[in-house]
Amino acid sequence: MINNQRPQNAPGAASTWARALRNIAGLPEQTNLTLPGLVDGLADQHGDRPALRSTTEALSFRSLAQRKNQLARWTRSRTVQPGEIICVLMRNAPAYVATWLGITQTGAVAALLNTNLIGDALVQAITRTRTRHIIVDDATAASFNAVRHRLPHDITCWVPPGRELNQGDAHLDLAAYDSRTLTEADGMAVTAAETALLIFTSGTTGLPKAARISHYRVLEWSFWFAGMMDVQASDRLYDCLPMYHSTGGVAAIGAMLVGGGTVVIRERFSATAFWRDIRNESCTIFLYIGELCRYLLNAAPENGEAEHTLRLCCGNGLQAEVWNRFVARFAIPQVLEFYASTEGNVSLYNVEGKPGSIGRVPAFLAHRFPVELVAYDTVSGNPVRGSDGYCVRVQPGQAGEAIGKIAQAGAAGPAAFEGYTDKAATEQKILRNVFKPGDAWFRTGDLMLRDKGGFYYFIDRLGDTFRWKGENISTTQVADAINACRGVEYAVAYGVALPGTDGKVGMAAIVVRDDFDFAALHAWLAEALPGFARPRYVRRCRTIESTGTFKPIKTRLMAEGLVFDTPTDTLYVEDQAARTYRQVPRDGCPAAAAAASDTAAIAAASNAGLVDAL
Repeated sequence: MINNQRPQNAPGAASTWARALRNIAGLPEQTNLTLPGLVDGLADQHGDRPALRSTTEALSFRSLAQRKNQLARWTRSRTVQPGEIICVLMRNAPAYVATWLGITQTGAVAALLNTNLIGDALVQAITRTRTRHIIVDDATAASFNAVRHRLPHDITCWVPPGRELNQGDAHLDLAAYDSRTLTEADGMAVTAAETALLIFTSGTTGLPKAARISHYRVLEWSFWFAGMMDVQASDRLYDCLPMYHSTGGVAAIGAMLVGGGTVVIRERFSATAFWRDIRNESCTIFLYIGELCRYLLNAAPENGEAEHTLRLCCGNGLQAEVWNRFVARFAIPQVLEFYASTEGNVSLYNVEGKPGSIGRVPAFLAHRFPVELVAYDTVSGNPVRGSDGYCVRVQPGQAGEAIGKIAQAGAAGPAAFEGYTDKAATEQKILRNVFKPGDAWFRTGDLMLRDKGGFYYFIDRLGDTFRWKGENISTTQVADAINACRGVEYAVAYGVALPGTDGKVGMAAIVVRDDFDFAALHAWLAEALPGFARPRYVRRCRTIESTGTFKPIKTRLMAEGLVFDTPTDTLYVEDQAARTYRQVPRDGCPAAAAAASDTAAIAAASNAGLVDAL
């Protein structure tokens, strides 16, 4: 996993850290400061300069403040009390930002709902908030209406003006509300420590959890990223990430607002429209997820794709192999990779531009960002404890779970952990008595390693790492190897249990071209992976479900294992003698049922020690 390439020359690395630190200096003392409260001052400063732009709507700093103020007064008119939750189910748009800014200025909490949720998942998310109000737009009203009969009857659904009303609906018409700056007389004093947002985790391997995000955390994200990206008023950031997540909808937005820049919003990513958009909008910053860069590399070359105004790409999940090719092909001046989670207190930043690394913590900031890697037991699912009862730190080059020291209760700052709405889920993320009695650390659930230079590398989600024949297998490593094979458009890897065997055998789900060569895949993986890590089974899929941030959702794939009824999917099994993956006949029944005898044979052979490659 370690990339031995020397970091690219990144002049100003130290100044980048210093700039970010200056930006957040003094924030803990500003107990009554919030981002919604700052927007009015930003409107006075920047006036009619563009703040948020989409293909259908544009808000200047002034009009954003006015819309925000109208939303705040509307919220109070509905007798929504401080701390009460209003759900927001809206697609990416300038109005989305104005909506949550206005709600949170009153002390109410905006729950940002995943717009991809339908059915049971949507019902679960809404009911857990115990909301009385949900705001939808034209694009999301249908998904809400489909589950409305399963929700409490006292929920009012607020729809855009002019839309036909169903029972329980009302028009969110802001024209009747004053847009002037709110004053103390309006009685909307909110402290930085209060909860502003509920942001749901992605739920790639389980049900999403609602993380509490305070006004202080929103400010900290905004000013920190403004410093890291050196945001200027002339900057234009391209944002096609879902705005119900922290990166695309809060941190990036806040950073550009406090820096006086412009956010160019798109509802979704399009590889074919991307470079045209970048050029037409004169974008200087691209907010990425690693998979977006892979999609751009897989797209056919086009004239002028390296002729753009981008000065920086900022994001996470960019693998070294994709990083180098992406930078070279598209002439990217600088990449700022970072690691963070919505609810977590572990943050890493690769200011030096070292391909493949998720960042490091400079020695002079180690006290401010305390991060450790501890040995992890894949069998128990817990960190390893030494004879003294404390966790065991791993050495450079060894893998361990990343943990971050939690600040004392009530303390603001990067080491704080604000938790979830579910107290039990909050407690599960806290590791206690780690290195001394009474200390508490946040469990990231991520397996990482650190090289001798202090650079960290992401290996896998711990829930995705499985054990086979005494070996710990990283699903990320397997998926990366498959994704690098010619003809593979997308792949995920996971482990499935076989009767009569210990551990889990490797399986992959892939999306490939029609003329894909499975013998070539086998040959490629024979060179790229050790035999025990090579997937025994391959599920060829038409599509693979993913979250809004392009993380594959493995829950269903893992649950189905070898037994699936999806008619468009096909099961392949490794044929070691022929050095290929051969298709398992369906014979009118689920693919895995036809493979039952093969599964039993594999289990027996493995237990007898006859299948070395497994």
